[in-house]
Amino acid sequence: MKNSDLISRSLRSVWHPCTQMKHHETLPLIPFSRGSGIWLYDFEENRYLDAISSWWVNLFGHCNRKINSAISDQLGKLEHAILAGCTHEPVVALSERLSMLSGLDHAFYASDGASAVEIALKMSFHFWKNRGMPQKKKFVSIENGYHGETLGALSVTDVAIFKDNYSPLVMEGIKAKTPDWRHAEEGESPHEFALRASLGLEKILEENHENIAALIIEPLIQGAAGMGMHDPVYLSRARQLCDRYGVHLIADEIAVGFGRTGTFFAFEQASIVPDFLCLSKGITGGYLPLSAVLSRSAIYDAFYEDSIARAFLHSHSYTGNALACRAALAVLDIFEDEDVIERNREKSAIMSKKAEILATHPKVRHFRNSGMIWAFEVIDPSTDFPRRFHLDALNHGLLLRPIGNTVYFMPPYVIEEEEMDLLVNGTSACL
Repeated sequence: MKNSDLISRSLRSVWHPCTQMKHHETLPLIPFSRGSGIWLYDFEENRYLDAISSWWVNLFGHCNRKINSAISDQLGKLEHAILAGCTHEPVVALSERLSMLSGLDHAFYASDGASAVEIALKMSFHFWKNRGMPQKKKFVSIENGYHGETLGALSVTDVAIFKDNYSPLVMEGIKAKTPDWRHAEEGESPHEFALRASLGLEKILEENHENIAALIIEPLIQGAAGMGMHDPVYLSRARQLCDRYGVHLIADEIAVGFGRTGTFFAFEQASIVPDFLCLSKGITGGYLPLSAVLSRSAIYDAFYEDSIARAFLHSHSYTGNALACRAALAVLDIFEDEDVIERNREKSAIMSKKAEILATHPKVRHFRNSGMIWAFEVIDPSTDFPRRFHLDALNHGLLLRPIGNTVYFMPPYVIEEEEMDLLVNGTSACL
């Protein structure tokens, strides 16, 4: 097959996500035929370094041998079965291991990140309703935060391009000041700014806690805000305040879980445990759709009654899919067998050293790093910067998708030094 053949077929039949389709009159689609490790290949064997882990999902490279083997083995046993009133080994084993890793007790499954957020919001409200406090139905979220694009998730999302068109359909919550240190005053450290931002959160909870069900936050990194990073002290303060005022804490680690920030879960860096933990993206290593919401036993117990009306009546057809759960178990095996967190810390230090050429570039502002994520803003007044940079990066064999003027790297963990050099040098050439 030729690249052009697949492109023309795709434009006739596929409505691509997060895309103004008319732009593809001038912005070419990239047709992939196969993947291997950190590389994606088109039908003419041009290769592209997947510097964004195919939308932040791929942890251990394309066509990973261990994950392939696990899925193949599961295919010969059970592909899927209804989870209502039934169970199977992969979903039980995965739930046990996630509980051990997170300190939370019960796992509820869906297929994607936005669905996980919907579940956590509904669970929190329903918990309070079951406890005789149905007035607790408001949610607090953070300025510039992103939690998905379904209607419930949009109610706690603060990114205008995703939300404004649907605002008549969305139930608005309460926004707290972002702790993103890019908004700090001159001379103010990220730690100091996070503490100052937490004062605004404290005021919100003090004045409204009787009507607030939960606070939802992206721990350490606000992804769609342009990889806005904050000091862990904000999470510590959020936990303290939620405890003081009787409000749930929902940690949306859909993008930052599974080692992205340097610890297995980002909330570990604040020495806290949330009430709800939303997971997706890297959970299956980028192989199959799966998301999970983990919660405390105290929350689970509020639904454990004779009355069906007090049960959590939420369902997805493919809840706890056996193939997806088996892929997730293979991902956890790789973390355990290959000491991935420690290895990533070493790679992060190497990559940050190589990226100093970018950090000191005259067009770059706010260069930052957290674990296996790097980001910076590019001074460029043109409105079409993201498309121009994306195209130029492709010409250097790099798959990059800037968020506004923010260029970021979130590569698979299998990246090696030679590939780091290609990524840094290609990006430098684009600048």
